[in-house]
Amino acid sequence: MQAKKSITLVFWLALAFCILFVGVGAIIPESMEASTQYITTLISKNFSWYYLLLILAILFVCIYLLFSRFSSITLGKEGEDPEFSLHSWFAMLFSAGMGIGLVFWTTAEPISHAFSASPIAEPGTQDAIDQAMQFSFFHWGIHAWAVYGIVALVFAYFNFHKGYKGLVSSTLTPLFGEKRMWGPLGILIDVLAVIATVTGVAATLGFGALQINQGFNFLFGVPANFLIQFLIIAVATLLFTWSTWSGINRGIKMLSNFNMVIAVIVLVGLFLVGPTLYILNMFTSSLGSYIANFFDMSLRLPMNDTEAFSWIQGWTIFYWAWWVSWAPFVGIFIARVSKGRTIKEFILGVLFAPTLVCFIFFAVFGASAINLQVEGVADIASYATETATFAMLEQYPLGFILSLLTLVVIAVFFITSADSATYVIGMLTTNGNNLPSGVVKIIWGIILSAFALIMIYTGGTQAIQNLLIIAALPFSLIIIFMIWSLFLALTKDHPRSSSAHGVVHEEDIKLKE
Repeated sequence: MQAKKSITLVFWLALAFCILFVGVGAIIPESMEASTQYITTLISKNFSWYYLLLILAILFVCIYLLFSRFSSITLGKEGEDPEFSLHSWFAMLFSAGMGIGLVFWTTAEPISHAFSASPIAEPGTQDAIDQAMQFSFFHWGIHAWAVYGIVALVFAYFNFHKGYKGLVSSTLTPLFGEKRMWGPLGILIDVLAVIATVTGVAATLGFGALQINQGFNFLFGVPANFLIQFLIIAVATLLFTWSTWSGINRGIKMLSNFNMVIAVIVLVGLFLVGPTLYILNMFTSSLGSYIANFFDMSLRLPMNDTEAFSWIQGWTIFYWAWWVSWAPFVGIFIARVSKGRTIKEFILGVLFAPTLVCFIFFAVFGASAINLQVEGVADIASYATETATFAMLEQYPLGFILSLLTLVVIAVFFITSADSATYVIGMLTTNGNNLPSGVVKIIWGIILSAFALIMIYTGGTQAIQNLLIIAALPFSLIIIFMIWSLFLALTKDHPRSSSAHGVVHEEDIKLKE
């Protein structure tokens, strides 16, 4: 039976929570900031070990599935061809998965690790410079994409291969049973998925608004204040509303392809006008260090060094929470655009290709900034996170043009992240409908924008980071259950004695759309 297109209880509960949050944040922003900071401190202090073990375990699960007997299973009906070309598929998953955050941190993070707060060495030393890119690779590499990948894989298997409803709760049916997933527990799980998605995406929109504002301030002298950030988000909301209304096959696909072209132009342009040899050398050296220290970074938790422990909480744990909070949105969206691909093709595409591109972006932008600092040309480390990229580009030929193009990339990433998220939230709040109505998506687009504004209003980037860490913890437990449920279903649906992957069990029929 086809999933109902009507708005569900999940919609109203999640909407009520979001409106309550926006209202409280607008009325008592100081109390909101203090409360989120207190909760974040507790989570960072008591659950750092949990996040490190969880993300590494998720990566191991993805690698296992890549080489397992399940790798040839199609995430769709057997023999079904992929809906999107390889180029469009990659552009959409990359735009959804990294988006604004990639442009926001490619310059600021390496320069911070090298000269402001090094993870291990003394800031400003050669050791700190050598480690800067290594840890940037670590935070934006295969660990992040493993979190996205496993959620996407679970969702794609249950939604497209088995025909279950497009809901997070449906993926847990083999574990908890049909009755519980259609009852209060299932509703709670889907509400948590919506809240995690809203928080994660709104945080990214907040980062984007701050950086666009700082870019205009740096290039044109436009004031950097909340009013300008409000106007930026308002204009962007109108644009991604158009994209959302157009749908995946038109708006999102077209914008994702366009933005990848512009992003590559900026990347290649900076590579050519910047310190090309220095970039190549740092990329090669950092990649080697990343591989050599992979497990040490993955499980590093210095208990007897307060400063080093604080660094891990402020950087690694923040990133791991960010990826978890983005997992329902990015995972479900990646699943939607990956229909028809095998598990092996899916994991290879989602884990390794975007990871390599992220490494290249960080090497080009980060090494260009570090080289300026080392040579004494400009003190990039002294600039705010939102301004560092523009301050770096200014020092190179064609810097103004590259800065303008960078603003375009940020703006389009803003739109593609928002319209992808509204599509996913629309699915989750309309009983798993793969084609949610434009009205529902627009409502959630407005909520996302309001959430982002409240995050900025109650403390800027710090408030954004706090909410990410808080929202991620409950959903991380759901990811564990999703993995467990996936293996229960895989071993039942595709026993070792079975030669076919197209078996459909009777108990699954009534769960199909």
